[in-house]
Amino acid sequence: MTIRTDGIWFKDEYGRTLMLRGVNLGGSSKMPTRPDGRTHIREGFFNHRDVSFIGRPFPLEEADEHFSRLAKWGLTFLRFLVTWEAIEHAGPGQYDEAYLDYVAAVVRKAAEYDITMFIDPHQDVWSRFSGGDGAPGWTLEAVGFDLEALHPAHAAIVHQVHGDPFPRMIWATNYSRLAAATMFSLFFGGDRVAPNTKIDGVPAQQYLQSHYFKAIQQVALRLKDMPNVVGYDTLNEPSHGYLGMRSLTTTDEYRLKNGVMPTPYQSMLLGWGFSQVAEEWQFSVAGNRKIGLVTLSAGGRRAWREGANCVWRANGVWDLDASGMPHLLRPRHFDGIDFAEDCLRPFMNAYAEAIREVDPKALIFIEADALGNDHPPRWGRSDAGSIVFAPHWYDGLTLFTKRYWKFVAFDVHTRRPVVGRERIRDSFVKQLGVYRNAAMTALGGVPTVIGEVGIPYDMNNAQAYRTGDFSAQEQCYDDTLQALEANLLNFTLWNYTADNGNARGDGWNGEDLSLFSRDQQTNPRDIHSGGRALKAVLRPYARAVAGEPLRMSYDLHSGVFEFTFKHDPAVTEPTEFYIPSYQYPQGYVVTVSDGTYEIDTQNQRLIYRHSERDMPHFVRVAPSVPRPQDNTPLLQRLLIGGVMLWLLWRLVRRR
Repeated sequence: MTIRTDGIWFKDEYGRTLMLRGVNLGGSSKMPTRPDGRTHIREGFFNHRDVSFIGRPFPLEEADEHFSRLAKWGLTFLRFLVTWEAIEHAGPGQYDEAYLDYVAAVVRKAAEYDITMFIDPHQDVWSRFSGGDGAPGWTLEAVGFDLEALHPAHAAIVHQVHGDPFPRMIWATNYSRLAAATMFSLFFGGDRVAPNTKIDGVPAQQYLQSHYFKAIQQVALRLKDMPNVVGYDTLNEPSHGYLGMRSLTTTDEYRLKNGVMPTPYQSMLLGWGFSQVAEEWQFSVAGNRKIGLVTLSAGGRRAWREGANCVWRANGVWDLDASGMPHLLRPRHFDGIDFAEDCLRPFMNAYAEAIREVDPKALIFIEADALGNDHPPRWGRSDAGSIVFAPHWYDGLTLFTKRYWKFVAFDVHTRRPVVGRERIRDSFVKQLGVYRNAAMTALGGVPTVIGEVGIPYDMNNAQAYRTGDFSAQEQCYDDTLQALEANLLNFTLWNYTADNGNARGDGWNGEDLSLFSRDQQTNPRDIHSGGRALKAVLRPYARAVAGEPLRMSYDLHSGVFEFTFKHDPAVTEPTEFYIPSYQYPQGYVVTVSDGTYEIDTQNQRLIYRHSERDMPHFVRVAPSVPRPQDNTPLLQRLLIGGVMLWLLWRLVRRR
């Protein structure tokens, strides 16, 4: 299928508007297969140059199984994960040709199932060695870090070193810690904030970005002639690091606070072996709150290799006095930088130029600062064209607490709790609408794909794995998917992990968000077996629309799907819908406003041909046998809501 952009919509070769539905493939692609890179395993972790990512997202011999399942599920637009480390782990300029061949083979196989994709050069908090994934270990070593000292010196919280139990979602706080914050600052703004830091005589920013660009070009060289690859993301969840911070002596500018949170200056001193008394924070239904102070000691161990200086000391941010005591010289060293405009925008343009040297037709998918203001840089005529806005969204309360709060949610934009079912639904719609509006205003009207959106399946203490009841996950996912549909947004769910298991989830930092798990696969002959919360996830949708979509909705309980659009007279091909047989095992009834339709059960398609009347066209699908409705008494629902309000009031009072 050909995919191009036209204003805020994706279009196919016939001019039909495409509604893209897919998934991130896959959750375990962040980690090597050899040695086993799952984050609870320390053995072999620091031998970072001799690794292999072949087999991520799955062994090639399993490709038919997984791609046939995704095609059956209607998730035919993939965000395909690769990492810089997977490509260039052995050292600068040393590419893993066998891994690149493997990636090309997997992508080629996907085309056999009419699966299209864009490539996501994935990272979280810079690298596996700073608590996430993405960049090779040698990038940290190149600026002077000692990988084995980062955790002891509180420069990063690393699961492999910390051990179990690993605090829930603590990995994300690494964005504010010394290792990741330093690397992002150098990568995006080193010319400005660290001119004294060079790698092999080359300024750090230029050195790191050029190696990153060349690494992703290696992927593009393998895939440039494959029509099912439509483009490349610039970088997953980019971070500003310290860039733009007004002060180095407070945590006030940290958007995410969880656990012990040293200030930027305290992180620098901890990295040099000085003990510090830092704030401890806790995330709850009522938001973040400071719960005390904790003394952090590095035991005299530095985050920097023997003979290497702290990057920020070398660039005049702090120093030691005559008695050997540290003092801060430039508390506003990083102030005055607009990260989106001064750093992210030129990086994205340079990246687009590098990719299009290899693949001139590639779409470029851009994201905003992961913990910034949720908005992309402002785009003008001099900037790269054919771009797509690909932000991420999660219900933060569910993600961080791993509980489904039916009557309470959290607004990621206002940073306030939301109470009540109707208010939650409205809030989700508004939160996701922010991104579509940003694509219209800041980017001048481009398509939007929500690149990551999903739920933790191990919520409520993984109760579903013991009972087999995934109704909470179904309701939770439905809340999110309804909001996406209300905004007519394209999306790729996070995620599909082929080797997910109940004990370790996706295998990375305690996360468990995969639509599929081997541990739920009771019947390998059933293509749906192993799927989780499919009642909510496998939904009808308009695949290709002969005009402009106006409204789309699906009711989880009744099974009723409705769609309204205005036709484009220039489009002669019909409108196509994906209608999953999973949802309608006994068939379905179609109601249309005008025109004709035909049902293709084998291919799970509904083909609708509108009349030429100038009117909004309407299509409704309902189960042939009506489903039983929710008969929960109104009084019971009011009682549950009252209890939740009382609990929230108690939490707010405690603050």
